[in-house]
Amino acid sequence: MIAILVRLIGPGHRRHIAWLLAAAAGCVLVGGAAFAATQGRPFSTGLYWAITTATTVGYGDVTPDNGAGRVVAVLVMLTTIPLLASVFALATGGTVVAGVRRILAMHNRFPDKPYRLVIGMNPTVPLILNELVAAGISVVLVADVDSAGLPDGVHVIRGNPTDEAVITAARPAEAEQVLITGQSDGDVLVSSVLIRKQAPGLLITALVSSPSVREALTDLGVQQTMSAPGLIASTLAKSLEAPHAADMVAQLVESDTHRLAEVPAEPAAVGRPLSAIRDERAGLVLGLVHGGKFTLGLAEDPVITDGDYLLVAERLDPAAAGANQR
Repeated sequence: MIAILVRLIGPGHRRHIAWLLAAAAGCVLVGGAAFAATQGRPFSTGLYWAITTATTVGYGDVTPDNGAGRVVAVLVMLTTIPLLASVFALATGGTVVAGVRRILAMHNRFPDKPYRLVIGMNPTVPLILNELVAAGISVVLVADVDSAGLPDGVHVIRGNPTDEAVITAARPAEAEQVLITGQSDGDVLVSSVLIRKQAPGLLITALVSSPSVREALTDLGVQQTMSAPGLIASTLAKSLEAPHAADMVAQLVESDTHRLAEVPAEPAAVGRPLSAIRDERAGLVLGLVHGGKFTLGLAEDPVITDGDYLLVAERLDPAAAGANQR
């Protein structure tokens, strides 16, 4: 019975149970030997007595005949019985916890629809998760964190994001895009290598600060590398050059009536310059994504090719805008 329970619980509980069982076995052996010595019985008889006493069976066919034997009996009962009780308590408690976790996992199923993958944890990740969930985007987070403080709708793969098995559990090949962060640039680099190995064509955005790591990520084929502090500094600098630039950025990313989206260029747009599409298309066309690279199309007027995407600011319908506000 104990063996079945132990299989159902985690490795941390298993270590504790192993120590308790070892201590109980030691008490039984020592107690059996002491009983045999004080009662003039064979060791096998002393061991039999110790086991029946420790398991509270107590047949009564072997009992202590003198004061020394009774002292040994008291010591065996006060040590071995509580140790074995603790083993059963840990085993059953761990099984209940594992069952609760499985039940909770049923309510936090892996997304069926296309999802964004977020690897690692840093102070900006909770804010990013809130924005993605508010926009109705399915998110899978890979980090060694408790899911209790995260927004509803975020599926958590709990573990070390530099562990290949943990990355595999996140199914990166099925994701639409991945954002990789970490406690250090080294962690970001390792996670990027693992992601690129399992999903060669996945669009990767990595948050790093070291120029050498950014260069290594570029060589690895990571399409976008940026530094969060650097991005904030650049935005603030531009706002000093043009006082309302920050307002423009805020309206683009925080508006409840508009959303940013990448949409495939329509067949009718292929072979035409971006400026012509800007004049014709509804909504604000911010730029062109070609070969995984974004361009505003200001220094030159790029020609749209098959497979390109337009980055646009689209107006939300009133129902969707109301849902985002809620």
